[in-house]
Amino acid sequence: MTDSEIIRLILNGDRQIFRIFVEKYQAMVFRTCMGFVHNKDDADDLTQEIFIQVFQSLKGFKGEAAFSTWIYRITVNASLNKVRKKSGNQLLYRLDKLFGTPREKENSLPASNNENPESLLIKQENEKWVQNALDSLPENQRTAIILSKYDDLSQKEIAEIMKTTEGAVEALIQRAKTNLRKKLSFSFKEKRKTPQEK
Repeated sequence: MTDSEIIRLILNGDRQIFRIFVEKYQAMVFRTCMGFVHNKDDADDLTQEIFIQVFQSLKGFKGEAAFSTWIYRITVNASLNKVRKKSGNQLLYRLDKLFGTPREKENSLPASNNENPESLLIKQENEKWVQNALDSLPENQRTAIILSKYDDLSQKEIAEIMKTTEGAVEALIQRAKTNLRKKLSFSFKEKRKTPQEK
């Protein structure tokens, strides 16, 4: 059954069949949300909110782009809105963010028991630097790099989602990489400074 056929059945009253979309696209939506919010609980909540929005917006799907592209657009917009709302409250950064990686999957294995606490703390701090650097990028760069690196989408697919050209996407990804390198390099240098140098 194609996405279009499923949509037609849902709009004709068969709401139960929507679960097919949830099963098909849930991992994709969750992975993208994780790229923006870096926290499994937040990504889970956001994924549920997105599927509610997808269900409520089905009548508005015109079929001008692939259904997956349409869902990606909703996911990116919802994720950016979530980040904007949260950005004013960064001092209350949730502690559990320290225990998840940006690329964490639902079935990821726990850290090895052989890993010593100091190594774990260093790893967690490095992950937080990456997350903070990613969060500080302009929205269009952040979106392009997340769709590229977290979702392994082609530049053509990203261009469709972001409603721009492949050339613009390539430029955004390159700028994002350059900015991330600068920010991470600066963070590393700051970390290595002695108290006197600071």
